[in-house]
Amino acid sequence: MSLHTTCMGIFDTLRICFPTVVDAVRGRVTLERCDERLDWWARKVLEDADVDLIVRGREHAAGTRPFVVMSNHQSLFDIPVVFRAIPGRLRMVAKTELFRLPVFGQAMKAAGFIRIDRSDRVQATASLQVGAAMLQNGTRVWIAPEGTRSKTGALLPFKSGGFRMAIETNTPILPVAIDGTRHVLRARDVVVQQHHRVVVTIMPPIDPAPYGQGGRNRLMRDVRAAIAGALGHDPSLVHRSAATTVAAPPA
Repeated sequence: MSLHTTCMGIFDTLRICFPTVVDAVRGRVTLERCDERLDWWARKVLEDADVDLIVRGREHAAGTRPFVVMSNHQSLFDIPVVFRAIPGRLRMVAKTELFRLPVFGQAMKAAGFIRIDRSDRVQATASLQVGAAMLQNGTRVWIAPEGTRSKTGALLPFKSGGFRMAIETNTPILPVAIDGTRHVLRARDVVVQQHHRVVVTIMPPIDPAPYGQGGRNRLMRDVRAAIAGALGHDPSLVHRSAATTVAAPPA
C-alpha cells in the first residue's frame, strides 16, 4: 500500500491537465499534443505503481483503423492501462461527474474526451453522436459498457449505447479484457497498491455489419462472451445475465 504513489499519480495527472487547460484558453490545444501528454501520463502512472503490464493480442489493434474499444471495468487504473495497451489515437467516453472536477474536467473536455450523462437520455444520445463523428475522423473510441466499476471482477450487465454507435457507423468493436487493475486500486478506494500484474487481452475485432439493428442484443452477448472468456468466466452464465441488459439505458 502506498499513499505516496497515490499522491504521485495525482501530481502527474495535474502535470498534464494544467498545460492542456492553458492551451485550450489560448486556443493552442492540439490533439497531437494531447496524445503525447496522455502517453507520458499513462506510462508514468504505471511505472510509479510498479505495475507489471502484460498485453496479449496487440496485433489485433495494429494500424490506424478506427474501433469502438469495449472493455470490462475494474478500476480507475483501467485508464492508464488501456492507453498503454491500445495503439493509435484513443479517447474515452466518461461519466459527466468527472467533467465537473476543477482542472481535470476542463482538460478532459479540451483533449476530446466524450462526456455522457446516463440519467439524461437525450444528452447520452448526443454524446454517442459525438463519438460517431470521432470514429469517422479515425479516432478510436473507448467505452466500458458495464457503466461502472465491478467491485469483485465479475462482469456486470452491459448497456447498449456503444453497440448502437458501432452498428450505425459500421465500426468494428475491439473487445478488451482487463484483469488485475482492481488489485492496484479497488473501486471506491483512493490508495494505490503497488507491485501487481495486470493482464490485458485484446481479441479479434467483431464486425457489427452482419448483426444489423435487429441483432444488437446478439452483438452485445457475443462481445460480452468474448470478454468473459478471456477473463476465465463461464460463458453460459454470461449469456443468461446478458438478457437483463435489453432494457438498459443507452450508455
